[in-house]
Amino acid sequence: MKIYFSCSLTGGRRDEAVYGAIVDHLLEAGHAVLTAHLARPEVMALEQVVDPAEVYRRDIDWIEECDVLVAEVSTPSHGVGYEIAYALGRGKPVLCCARQEARVSKMILGNDSPGLIVSRYDGRVQALQVVDSFLGRAGSV
Repeated sequence: MKIYFSCSLTGGRRDEAVYGAIVDHLLEAGHAVLTAHLARPEVMALEQVVDPAEVYRRDIDWIEECDVLVAEVSTPSHGVGYEIAYALGRGKPVLCCARQEARVSKMILGNDSPGLIVSRYDGRVQALQVVDSFLGRAGSV
């Protein structure tokens, strides 16, 4: 399955360890993670030199190409919100997962799009279980 992984960059990297665990888990399961680099510590330096228009076009192309979008939404991010809305508008299944205690936007929580799943997790192991559960449902669509 082709997966677009979405997470905060400029909004903060507090959950970078979870981002990495999710992406590594997806790759180990044989999925193609089009945005695997976003989960890596060096991403800020890499993305800093890319023109904003190039980032936009590249990311939109990846969303068009993906089968599903998995977003870690514990840290608010304009870009992640945009990617979620774009993917839903294109009919892509979307998972928004967040730490149990994180404050998640009401625009996400109140969204009743049929392709959107919002799940909470408590720790890395449970985050991976949430992702697996979503992919199991998305694979049967």
